[in-house]
Amino acid sequence: MEKRQFLKRMGQASLAFPLLSFGLDKNYVAPSSAYPVGDDEEFWKRIRQDYLLKPDYINLENGYYNFIPQPVLHKYQRHIETINYEASHYMRTVQWDNKARVAHRLAALVNAEPDTTVITRNATESLDLVICGFPWKKGDEALFAEQDYGAMRQQFEMVSKRYGTKNKIVSIPNHPESDEEIVAIYESNITNKTKLIMVSQMINITGQILPVRKICDMAHAHGVDVLVDGAHCVGHIDCDIKEMDCDYYGSSLHKWLSAPLGAGLLVVKKDKISKIWPLLADYNREPNDIGRLNHIGTHPVATDLAIGDAIDYLDIMGLDRKENRMRYLQRYWSDQLRDVPNIVVNTPSDEQRSCGIANIGISTMKPKQVEKTLLEEYGIYTVGVDYANVQGCRITPNVYTTTKELDVFIAAMKKLAS
Repeated sequence: MEKRQFLKRMGQASLAFPLLSFGLDKNYVAPSSAYPVGDDEEFWKRIRQDYLLKPDYINLENGYYNFIPQPVLHKYQRHIETINYEASHYMRTVQWDNKARVAHRLAALVNAEPDTTVITRNATESLDLVICGFPWKKGDEALFAEQDYGAMRQQFEMVSKRYGTKNKIVSIPNHPESDEEIVAIYESNITNKTKLIMVSQMINITGQILPVRKICDMAHAHGVDVLVDGAHCVGHIDCDIKEMDCDYYGSSLHKWLSAPLGAGLLVVKKDKISKIWPLLADYNREPNDIGRLNHIGTHPVATDLAIGDAIDYLDIMGLDRKENRMRYLQRYWSDQLRDVPNIVVNTPSDEQRSCGIANIGISTMKPKQVEKTLLEEYGIYTVGVDYANVQGCRITPNVYTTTKELDVFIAAMKKLAS
């Protein structure tokens, strides 16, 4: 906690300096007021002022790309200009030290060891690197859920075709009765050939939070490694990787941390690093050097630096305060719609099983029809989901979302359901 408090103070200090104003849309006016103290609506109204919001619709699809608040965007633009100015000198001198420094801050944010943590380009790269680099042998089995993200499921399919492995696919209920029910679903499909389980910390289409530590404990008792998809978790809920005790963890930072596109995170247990084959060959490194999994060649390094600015901005809000706000916004709309006729909420009612993301459907309409109608008739942008036992629209507000905007959504859903 002392380290987090230090980072918070550093973040507040860095945001106190004047920011560049170039590149601003004419609709954006930089706020002059400080951030209020406390958790009341005035604080979140001030946070909203940091976002340049398109007036054409109410954006309830922040889960795909949780765009950058203006203070972070300004610093990102400054990094781009600086690196463009310094060019090869920057790339050949301080590039790697700066990336390592930001990776260390990320490690502190998720309570992981710095020498197990690297910056990637997104969760897909992080997770697929492990799936593809795992030392598979013919007949080995992988275990994952049909609700997991498509890119990972497809990577397992490719591995199966290449190495002759077998994929066992389970289905996670939208409304489980207990953690033990979920753990039992995975455990009942383990055999002596099971080598890797992939589990979503937060299921992307419903927002359901799974009992990762209990799944890891069970899997490890069977000698099975666990890969955790935390794409929607870093910057959204408290992520304590040491407490999870997973073997591999990947996340996208352009989602709830609001870093620029092209920012991700990979954490690998120290004793598992040498087990994974790199995606791309690097210079000679020790087998347990996490850097051997992180070679991608020349890339937009300004993005790496902006991750630090995104952490600064998160520290202004405080992760606990942001998590509480996101859960409040989700419960604000979902609690008012759970008992409405013809409406189906595909996210557990237990507060601890979800946070800012939830999924809602109308029994008399296809999800894509609901998505289309919400946008065209009510000016609400969201996304329809119709697979893996989930039929509904994923609703992902953000810290700038107001309850008045959610009132518009609630009224629209009641109207459509009637």
